[in-house]
Amino acid sequence: MSKFKKKKDGGLPPISTASLPDIVFMLLFFFMVATVIKEDNLKIENKLPSADQIEKLDKKYPISYIYIGKPNSNYIDTYGSEDRVQLNDALRSVDDVQAFIAAERAALREELIPKLTVSLKVDREAKMGVLTDVKQELRKTNALKINYTTRKGDAVSSQ
Repeated sequence: MSKFKKKKDGGLPPISTASLPDIVFMLLFFFMVATVIKEDNLKIENKLPSADQIEKLDKKYPISYIYIGKPNSNYIDTYGSEDRVQLNDALRSVDDVQAFIAAERAALREELIPKLTVSLKVDREAKMGVLTDVKQELRKTNALKINYTTRKGDAVSSQ
């Protein structure tokens, strides 16, 4: 009989995973706070015109965005180089504006429908004809609250 017992080679003690859920939730909250949701994927060129008297829209009411401009270089082969209308993430024709507004209204609560504002983000190089056609379609569907989005600057010197 030996007087000394040999130590068993049990290896390293197991790592405690008790704090693992805390670390996962901490990372989850960090990414939820730090992540910015991209509004729309622009498929058109959208260099906004400048204006010196601008007013910020109140975000407490719903806003629908309509983009007008020439397709990006990635989409010129598919859609040509004429001015196009982008509704949400898709390039559409002017005739689809009424259906777009109807879908936007259907997604809203009833008390917010009269407060729906349509924001037109028109490229400074866009032709007036497409814009006029879009405004006529908005008038037909009784979407009369229209906003033109611009960037701040001197309207005369930016041309």
